[in-house]
Amino acid sequence: MIPFSDEDLYIAVSNYLPKIEEYVKSHEGTMKLIGIKDGVIYIELGGTCNGCSMSTMTTKMVVQKKLRELIHPELVVESIFPGQEDNLPKELYKGPN
Repeated sequence: MIPFSDEDLYIAVSNYLPKIEEYVKSHEGTMKLIGIKDGVIYIELGGTCNGCSMSTMTTKMVVQKKLRELIHPELVVESIFPGQEDNLPKELYKGPN
């Protein structure tokens, strides 16, 4: 069990994601933090990552792996592509307003 609230995770992920995004940008892709629900981090992959067959590998082997090293070893990262926002869970924490 992850000992952080979704709000705490959002802050931590927001701080670390720009460093991880450098890899995605090196492949002309984009990455955006969409929100967090029950400790699951949702990101949106765009640019050349949109529809790429390697996007799942990028999500799990790059983003999730690094966030697990930096924040907590049980973190889960899920990715969506632009236009798939309807697939997100209800009441997603999207950061401070």
